[in-house]
Amino acid sequence: MQTPLLTFILRQGDRSLVLAQRLLEYITRAPEIEEDMALSNIALDLIGQARILYTYAGEFEGLGHDEDHFAFQRDPDQFLSPILVERPNTDFAHVIVRQFLHDAYAVPLWTRLAVSSDATLAGLGAKASKEAAYHLRHSSAWVIRLGDGTEESHERATNALEALWPCTEELFEIDEIDAELFTAGVSPDPTELRADWDRSIDEVLAMATLERPEPPSPAVTGGLGGLHEEDFDRLIGEMQELARAHPGVDW
Repeated sequence: MQTPLLTFILRQGDRSLVLAQRLLEYITRAPEIEEDMALSNIALDLIGQARILYTYAGEFEGLGHDEDHFAFQRDPDQFLSPILVERPNTDFAHVIVRQFLHDAYAVPLWTRLAVSSDATLAGLGAKASKEAAYHLRHSSAWVIRLGDGTEESHERATNALEALWPCTEELFEIDEIDAELFTAGVSPDPTELRADWDRSIDEVLAMATLERPEPPSPAVTGGLGGLHEEDFDRLIGEMQELARAHPGVDW
């Protein structure tokens, strides 16, 4: 049975895993080798978060599923990740702006989860908040460098921001799951996360000389309910190909 807590755990695990997969697709395409290494390390942090969450999901669910099941044996429409993290790597500016918009959300999320009434989530929150803080410093520095750089880099950053901005509203959607878990002290209040996110976004965009886009109408949503965009099936299929071809194999 998909309880609110299980849904929340899977949403956070899927968000981390899908973003990691997008980052790993971009390795060797970054403008400098140091950045390839940085993106790889960020992806590894995200995979580590997903592993803890998927292990907890298996324990909570009680059906004998392990982390590999949740990563490799679910169909694309069973993933509950926000649309933002699945958006393709159009160019380096899109990779960085997508990461920045995500990181500005992840920092307050994990920080607030560190005091969750759920002990497992609190432990992960304490660890992941430190990782997310580094990720945000890294993506913020690049957004400032691109936005306040050359005419071309400013234009590319602007285009990326405008393309990805409609996906940000989904991060703060409030449904019955959020309301129940917030009341129980398990998860943060989405309205408080939004306030923290707004402050980070506005501070960095000002230094990057980038204009904050208008609120999207309509917002791009659906990922948290398993509705994804066209390229998502390919992304997940590529990630799962080896595990699906050799089910149950011990390496």
